[in-house]
Amino acid sequence: MNIKSYVLWACLASVSALTHASDPMAQLHRWEVAAGQAGVVARGELFFNSTHGGDWSCASCHGQSPVQAGKHASTSKTIEPLAPAANPKRLTDDAKVDKWFRRNCKDVLARECTAIEKADVLAYLVGVKK
Repeated sequence: MNIKSYVLWACLASVSALTHASDPMAQLHRWEVAAGQAGVVARGELFFNSTHGGDWSCASCHGQSPVQAGKHASTSKTIEPLAPAANPKRLTDDAKVDKWFRRNCKDVLARECTAIEKADVLAYLVGVKK
Protein backbone atom coordinates (compact mmCIF):
# COMPACT_ATOMS: atom_id res chain seq x y z
CA MET A 1 0.00 0.00 0.00
CA ASN A 2 1.49 3.36 -0.98
CA ILE A 3 1.45 6.34 1.38
CA LYS A 4 -1.47 8.08 -0.40
CA SER A 5 -3.60 4.94 -0.12
CA TYR A 6 -2.71 4.55 3.54
CA VAL A 7 -3.59 8.19 4.33
CA LEU A 8 -6.90 7.88 2.47
CA TRP A 9 -7.70 4.64 4.30
CA ALA A 10 -6.85 6.20 7.69
CA CYS A 11 -9.05 9.24 6.96
CA LEU A 12 -11.98 7.06 5.92
CA ALA A 13 -11.56 4.90 9.02
CA SER A 14 -11.58 8.02 11.21
CA VAL A 15 -14.74 9.37 9.58
CA SER A 16 -16.39 5.97 9.87
CA ALA A 17 -15.54 5.77 13.56
CA LEU A 18 -17.05 9.22 14.14
CA THR A 19 -20.26 8.40 12.32
CA HIS A 20 -20.81 5.15 14.24
CA ALA A 21 -20.15 6.37 17.76
CA SER A 22 -21.05 3.88 20.42
CA ASP A 23 -20.97 5.83 23.66
CA PRO A 24 -22.08 9.25 24.93
CA MET A 25 -18.55 10.72 24.88
CA ALA A 26 -18.15 9.70 21.25
CA GLN A 27 -21.48 11.38 20.46
CA LEU A 28 -20.27 14.55 22.19
CA HIS A 29 -17.00 14.41 20.26
CA ARG A 30 -18.86 13.91 16.98
CA TRP A 31 -20.84 17.13 17.47
CA GLU A 32 -17.86 19.07 18.81
CA VAL A 33 -15.97 18.17 15.63
CA ALA A 34 -18.96 19.24 13.52
CA ALA A 35 -19.20 22.53 15.45
CA GLY A 36 -15.47 23.17 15.40
CA GLN A 37 -15.47 23.85 19.14
CA ALA A 38 -16.06 22.14 22.45
CA GLY A 39 -19.51 21.89 23.96
CA VAL A 40 -20.01 24.02 27.07
CA VAL A 41 -21.89 22.47 30.00
CA ALA A 42 -23.35 25.76 31.30
CA ARG A 43 -24.67 26.71 27.83
CA GLY A 44 -26.11 23.21 27.43
CA GLU A 45 -27.90 23.37 30.77
CA LEU A 46 -29.32 26.82 29.95
CA PHE A 47 -30.42 25.61 26.52
CA PHE A 48 -32.03 22.48 28.01
CA ASN A 49 -34.06 24.44 30.55
CA SER A 50 -35.03 27.48 28.44
CA THR A 51 -37.89 28.04 26.07
CA HIS A 52 -36.75 29.47 22.79
CA GLY A 53 -39.67 31.63 21.77
CA GLY A 54 -42.22 28.83 22.06
CA ASP A 55 -43.98 27.12 24.93
CA TRP A 56 -41.66 24.14 25.35
CA SER A 57 -38.11 23.58 26.53
CA CYS A 58 -36.26 20.27 26.54
CA ALA A 59 -37.11 20.08 30.25
CA SER A 60 -40.84 20.39 29.46
CA CYS A 61 -40.83 16.70 28.56
CA HIS A 62 -37.53 15.38 29.93
CA GLY A 63 -37.92 17.03 33.34
CA GLN A 64 -35.74 19.52 35.19
CA SER A 65 -33.43 16.66 36.12
CA PRO A 66 -32.40 14.50 33.16
CA VAL A 67 -31.49 11.68 35.56
CA GLN A 68 -35.17 11.13 36.30
CA ALA A 69 -37.98 9.97 34.03
CA GLY A 70 -39.93 12.67 32.26
CA LYS A 71 -43.38 12.86 30.74
CA HIS A 72 -44.24 14.07 27.25
CA ALA A 73 -45.96 17.44 27.52
CA SER A 74 -48.85 16.62 25.18
CA THR A 75 -49.21 12.82 25.28
CA SER A 76 -48.22 12.25 28.95
CA LYS A 77 -46.16 9.26 27.80
CA THR A 78 -43.34 8.40 30.22
CA ILE A 79 -39.88 9.21 28.89
CA GLU A 80 -36.92 7.29 30.30
CA PRO A 81 -34.12 9.38 31.86
CA LEU A 82 -32.06 11.21 29.27
CA ALA A 83 -28.73 11.44 31.10
CA PRO A 84 -26.38 8.49 30.53
CA ALA A 85 -25.61 8.42 34.27
CA ALA A 86 -29.18 7.23 34.89
CA ASN A 87 -29.80 5.43 31.61
CA PRO A 88 -26.68 3.81 30.09
CA LYS A 89 -28.52 3.06 26.84
CA ARG A 90 -28.96 6.77 26.11
CA LEU A 91 -26.78 8.52 23.57
CA THR A 92 -25.17 5.34 22.26
CA ASP A 93 -26.62 5.11 18.75
CA ASP A 94 -25.98 7.70 16.03
CA ALA A 95 -29.29 7.17 14.27
CA LYS A 96 -31.28 7.53 17.49
CA VAL A 97 -29.33 10.60 18.60
CA ASP A 98 -29.79 12.23 15.20
CA LYS A 99 -33.51 11.40 15.16
CA TRP A 100 -33.92 12.65 18.73
CA PHE A 101 -32.23 15.98 17.93
CA ARG A 102 -34.11 16.43 14.65
CA ARG A 103 -37.54 15.81 16.20
CA ASN A 104 -37.03 17.55 19.52
CA CYS A 105 -35.23 20.59 18.17
CA LYS A 106 -38.11 21.17 15.78
CA ASP A 107 -40.56 20.89 18.70
CA VAL A 108 -38.61 23.30 20.90
CA LEU A 109 -37.04 25.67 18.35
CA ALA A 110 -39.21 25.20 15.25
CA ARG A 111 -35.93 24.45 13.42
CA GLU A 112 -33.00 22.05 13.50
CA CYS A 113 -30.43 22.60 16.24
CA THR A 114 -27.01 23.80 15.21
CA ALA A 115 -23.97 21.60 15.75
CA ILE A 116 -22.81 23.74 18.68
CA GLU A 117 -26.27 23.59 20.31
CA LYS A 118 -26.10 19.81 20.06
CA ALA A 119 -22.56 19.75 21.45
CA ASP A 120 -23.59 22.00 24.36
CA VAL A 121 -26.63 19.87 25.26
CA LEU A 122 -24.58 16.69 25.03
CA ALA A 123 -21.84 18.22 27.20
CA TYR A 124 -24.49 18.99 29.81
CA LEU A 125 -26.15 15.57 29.62
CA VAL A 126 -22.87 13.65 29.74
CA GLY A 127 -21.79 15.69 32.76
CA VAL A 128 -24.97 15.18 34.81
CA LYS A 129 -24.44 12.76 37.69
CA LYS A 130 -27.04 10.76 39.61
